[in-house]
Amino acid sequence: MQAVSSDIYRGRFAPSPTGPLHFGSLVGALASYLDARSKQGVWLVRIEDIDPLREVTGAADSILRTLEAHGLQWDESVIYQSQRLSSYTELLGQLLASGHAYPCPCSRKELSARQGRHLDACRLRQTPPDAEYAYRFAVTDAEYSFHDLIQGIVPYHLHGELDDFVIRRKEGFFSYQLAVVCDDLAQDISHIIRGSDLLDSTPLQYQMYKALGKESPQVGHFPVVVDASGAKLSKQNLAPGLDNRQIMSNLRAAAAALLIANAELAQAETPQELLPQLTLNWSRDKIHGLRSVPLPDITGASSA
Repeated sequence: MQAVSSDIYRGRFAPSPTGPLHFGSLVGALASYLDARSKQGVWLVRIEDIDPLREVTGAADSILRTLEAHGLQWDESVIYQSQRLSSYTELLGQLLASGHAYPCPCSRKELSARQGRHLDACRLRQTPPDAEYAYRFAVTDAEYSFHDLIQGIVPYHLHGELDDFVIRRKEGFFSYQLAVVCDDLAQDISHIIRGSDLLDSTPLQYQMYKALGKESPQVGHFPVVVDASGAKLSKQNLAPGLDNRQIMSNLRAAAAALLIANAELAQAETPQELLPQLTLNWSRDKIHGLRSVPLPDITGASSA
């Protein structure tokens, strides 16, 4: 799919407030920040708080304070997805009206038993079913590739109906896939730098952009940080929150995870001194094709 072409770089970092910012998320924030700053672009922060069942009280404020403590200052007001439900409802209505979405009462168990096929030909349904239902996006068969700014050429194959994904859950909550496309369009995002664990979401989002008649942002997926067992650092895997008493150690370790190395970096004493140096040394080519990197020593550098 054709990507957005713009002279103004607009990137973003979009954490979910399901816990404090951990080291893997700091790597993500730093990668997107450095990519934007290296292109003299705008860097935004968005809080993805559309799932109240997973949200931890106070986590959003904690994440923002931690970003600020590490010198990662955003350029415009923070957007909260929980305040944008009317926009998601409007976008869902557009997809329904154009035939790109449909109501579906099928459970995961029912779909599995039918090898992914839907009950009662959900796609052909003209009115909502009597049972509780979700809304799904109608995927079009596609076998092609997209150019990832970090991973290079990524092939994929989507199967209509089998790969139809939920855009609003039965409980009424909007999905990540719909919300992120809606928000990236609203904020005129031109570039998305995010973890390689989200690579599989890209073709789905590309199809939604196409359905809406919009161009997609350019996307790059950096390698995620994994522990000694090979598991991605995440809140689900109980990754600990960052220690704001060792800010410089955290930043240097995050830079190491992105393969940024320079003897001068050790001389910086504050984030305000370090981040411009990291920006000068940032290169997508250094992490080209990598899907994961091992967890570096976070406590090995001097702290501030």
